[in-house]
Amino acid sequence: MRVSVQAGPFDPGAEVASFTAGAAGAGAVVSFTGIVRPDGGLTGMEIEHYPGMTGKAIQAILAEAVDRWKLVDGLVIHRHGRLAPGEVIMMVATAAPHRGDAFAAAEFLMDYLKSRAPFWKKESRDGGESWVAAKDSDEDALKRW
Repeated sequence: MRVSVQAGPFDPGAEVASFTAGAAGAGAVVSFTGIVRPDGGLTGMEIEHYPGMTGKAIQAILAEAVDRWKLVDGLVIHRHGRLAPGEVIMMVATAAPHRGDAFAAAEFLMDYLKSRAPFWKKESRDGGESWVAAKDSDEDALKRW
């Protein structure tokens, strides 16, 4: 299991290749890569976090996913700092003996990262800056777990 909270960019393809190569016993690997959406005049996004808490919180939820879905491995990479539209912001990868578990665990991790991980996001638009508020749809997605 690996969690990385980092400022710098990463190559999702290389990360998936490395993850897959090390996923002994896996019959399925699922990955998801998040990209900063270029919608509505967005010029950038600032992601803040508390370094003493963020990695530990994500590690704990990854460990829960590994136990719950009997994963052979899991990976979460999430960036912080200033990001522009089109930049890769995060990824998750899960490896399991069967695809159903790999898909479910990846969705679980995404729902957690979207609504519970200790990140704060501020969007910059042509008209100014604003903090991103929690969405009901993100909260509703957590209820299925």
